[in-house]
Amino acid sequence: MDITFLPPIFGAAGLFIAFIIYLQINRLSGGEGKIAEIANEIHRGAMVFMRREYSILAIFALVVTVLLFVGFKTWQTPLAFVVGALCSATAGYVGMFSATKANVRTTIAANSQGAASALSVAFSGGSIMGLCVASMGLLGLGFLYLLFGSDPHHAEAIHGFGMGASSVALFSRVGGGIFTKSADVGADLVGKVEAGIPEDDPRNPGVIADNVGDNVGDVAGMGSDIFESYCGSMIASIAIASTLGLATVTQLASDKGTLMFVPLALPSLGLVCSVLGIALVRLMSSRSPEVALRIGTIGSTVLFIVAAYILLSAMSVATSVWLCVVSGAIGGIIIGLVTEYYTGSKPVQKIAKDGETGPATVIISGLATGMESVVIPVITIAGIIFFASWFLPEGAGVLGVGLGAVGMLSTVGITMAIDAYGPVADNAGGIAEMAEMGEDTRKITDELDEVGNTTAAIGKGFAIGAAGLAALAIIAAFVETVSASHGEFILDIGNPTVLMGMFLGAIFPFFVSALTMRAVGDAAFDMIKEIRRQFKEIPGLLEGNAKPDTDRCVEIATTAALRRMVMPGVLAVAAPVVVGFGLGAEALGGMLGGALICCVLMALMMANAGGAWDNAKKFVEKGNFGGKGSDVHSAAVVGDTVGDPFKDTSGPAMNILINVMAIVSLVIAPLL
Repeated sequence: MDITFLPPIFGAAGLFIAFIIYLQINRLSGGEGKIAEIANEIHRGAMVFMRREYSILAIFALVVTVLLFVGFKTWQTPLAFVVGALCSATAGYVGMFSATKANVRTTIAANSQGAASALSVAFSGGSIMGLCVASMGLLGLGFLYLLFGSDPHHAEAIHGFGMGASSVALFSRVGGGIFTKSADVGADLVGKVEAGIPEDDPRNPGVIADNVGDNVGDVAGMGSDIFESYCGSMIASIAIASTLGLATVTQLASDKGTLMFVPLALPSLGLVCSVLGIALVRLMSSRSPEVALRIGTIGSTVLFIVAAYILLSAMSVATSVWLCVVSGAIGGIIIGLVTEYYTGSKPVQKIAKDGETGPATVIISGLATGMESVVIPVITIAGIIFFASWFLPEGAGVLGVGLGAVGMLSTVGITMAIDAYGPVADNAGGIAEMAEMGEDTRKITDELDEVGNTTAAIGKGFAIGAAGLAALAIIAAFVETVSASHGEFILDIGNPTVLMGMFLGAIFPFFVSALTMRAVGDAAFDMIKEIRRQFKEIPGLLEGNAKPDTDRCVEIATTAALRRMVMPGVLAVAAPVVVGFGLGAEALGGMLGGALICCVLMALMMANAGGAWDNAKKFVEKGNFGGKGSDVHSAAVVGDTVGDPFKDTSGPAMNILINVMAIVSLVIAPLL
């Protein structure tokens, strides 16, 4: 059998396993009465948002497809773009649909069967998202590779797949992030701070929108985010391998076709390891959630490292290639552990303690924590670049960087499963509170949610590191593609054009952060006014004798998100085209370099500061420093409110922003 058929076959098998898990979840009771009504409101709100978002995306995709066809005058690249957009959108939609079915079943399991069963259901819901991300990537890219990617002369058409995936990811992440944080900020400030009622209290009109936001932002948005990095690393590595000279190729593999297939073969193996890791977590659900999830993650990575050595040896690929993969896989673990420390340990307790002197010191402490948290992850990324380049012969170092990113992302099935588990557990706690299911049930869901916050923070750190490496590999592929088309091309920092481009690139992360944070602030303002209005005008609402108008809050968040997500998306796609054709390839290359550095640093700082503020609030709510209702708690809530758009809107937008800019540049490289 031709091994090039394996990626799409493995992708189809992964989707089948995801479908089996979905059937297992769907067979469980979805509840009845009040709990079923609450769950249906969350599910309906999420699906309405996704349908409206995808209708806008469809128009954008159609315009870009036509432009690609006019520009390239061939069908390959436009087809790849459409396939990439469809695969990314499908993974996000299916994963979110499943998550909104698993949330209420997690609540019921916690109420009737205990913590172990609730963990199993919540993780199963997240694992569907993880398997869909990995499987759709392999299915789509594997299909295109079979169609025309194995020919080095036509491999560049596959770049369109990455552009399609990245475009969907940017809109999904930014739109979902604006939705979830406008609802979260509004519900917290009016409900918890002004009215003094608990989080997820059914009297609060914003809580349904808040729970909807967890799904559209942290499940669908995060899934699309990881999907584009996952596919981008494979595409960049294939592109770089296709440009290597024969002398270099023979030092690494038997022929160029084998070397080009390695970036697809490794994630295919990684999917198998992810499935085994998912099974391991489900088997160990009777243990503490932290232990089960960590064993599943690290176990999958260790298994992948060993299996990758066997696979590459069987393919007659040099051991140095395996070492590049190992450097990326280990680097991903380091970044995750560092993120876990800064968002769940002593720094969090320090932020909580600083709340004794008010919200200002909470903000200062959180910002300092976020800035400090950048150091070790960036050193780790630099180390991956160093070792991945060092292992390979001269002229092939950039391939090592791409393979390092592939190594980090190959077990994305289990990584994404653990990340998506968090929003499911969070929703389960919200449903338990709104349905008034009692302290015992809420205690179990809170424990699962606490672990979910940590896994979400780790997932964000992992996503940023992976996106940085993937973007660097894509930029390297851009340089190689321009060189292959137009002769030797070097990005010399002493060249004024390159230097100008770097400064231009540094603008985008700041400008997009401003756009997204202002969008959250404006939408939250509208949400706050609406919640205040309902508390004031609906008789008996605060006393629990009336029902809030939750649909109105969902509509406010939806409209704001869909309106405000367009500008960042258009900016990211249009900027490389304008600079590339207006100022030339050297300015564009410099712009990508400047944007990459600033995006990675800002993304790490904002994600970790936001996660630390969030967990500091939860640390106080456990009874520390006065507990709920104290002045320290009010200060911590303010910090968490500032951190919400940091960690869930602007921060995540950074890693997608650089990947979109890089992949668009790679697509247009032959035309420059």
